Amino acid sequence: MNRRQWLKFSTLAGLGLVTRTWADTFSNSTLESLKALPKSPTMPVMFIGHGSPMNAINENAFNQSWRKIGKQFGEGSDAKWAKPSAILVISAHWQTTGGIGVLASEEPETIYDFGGFPQKLYDQTYPAPGSLTTAEITKQLLQTQRHTPNTPIILDEDRGFDHGVWSVLLPMFPKADIPVLQISLDRNLPHDIHYDLAKQLSVLRERGVLIIGSGNMVHNLYAERMPNSKPHDWTLEFEQKMTNWIEHRDDQSIIKISRTMPKLTSLAHPTHEHFLPLIYTLGAKSAKDKISFFNTGYGSSAIAMRSVIFEA
Repeated sequence: MNRRQWLKFSTLAGLGLVTRTWADTFSNSTLESLKALPKSPTMPVMFIGHGSPMNAINENAFNQSWRKIGKQFGEGSDAKWAKPSAILVISAHWQTTGGIGVLASEEPETIYDFGGFPQKLYDQTYPAPGSLTTAEITKQLLQTQRHTPNTPIILDEDRGFDHGVWSVLLPMFPKADIPVLQISLDRNLPHDIHYDLAKQLSVLRERGVLIIGSGNMVHNLYAERMPNSKPHDWTLEFEQKMTNWIEHRDDQSIIKISRTMPKLTSLAHPTHEHFLPLIYTLGAKSAKDKISFFNTGYGSSAIAMRSVIFEA
């Protein structure tokens, strides 16, 4: 898709929503397409707090944790899971309006969607290939049993990797030899529809695809820093509620928090792009998945780095 087509797509407004359930059966054509991806042991699904882009290159607890997790994929002595056939990232830093984009570039470029950082950060590249096959299947899954009949799902041939993708994958999978793709966050869609769309994508876990939501459990760049970057009380409160609800598998309380606790949510997330990847992760998990947290520190007074893995 060229830039003009994307601009037109990005300005389309959704005309309505039809919610359907996960129990609806995939179409025969979608099931046939899935056969292009070999069956695999169930991949985990992760929500990763990415914080500052500098975490990609700084030697800190966050970076070290990502490297440790990456070593758990493959055939090494630390291996816990098979090497993914592809990685699907839902990043806070690709937002669209009135439609969902699916990265469909064979050689995605590295995007430096930030400013004011040391040159060393801009010298980093992440030359992982794309996966046109996985992108097409992802598009079909998003279209199946349409939750959003008036929302176009578009293959974007021009999109590259934003820092929500490469800043995490660079330490986690430094060889950049696993195909990577993204889907965008449609600002027009409510939280429950994002959650339902993630359920459609969860079948990819059985086809070797590692699903990662890249955002932050608390993200407010406008909040004043406390001395020594001590977390705000509301940072701690929001994070604790998320943690408790995740542990008790209470997805609906998380999905509805912007309505039930609007003041707290507006402090933790003045805008919701860093929160939505968590909702996708929750939708892609299964009820039987084991839950474990990591990177439970803070990037600043109003950036919580708490991350979670759901694994079969």
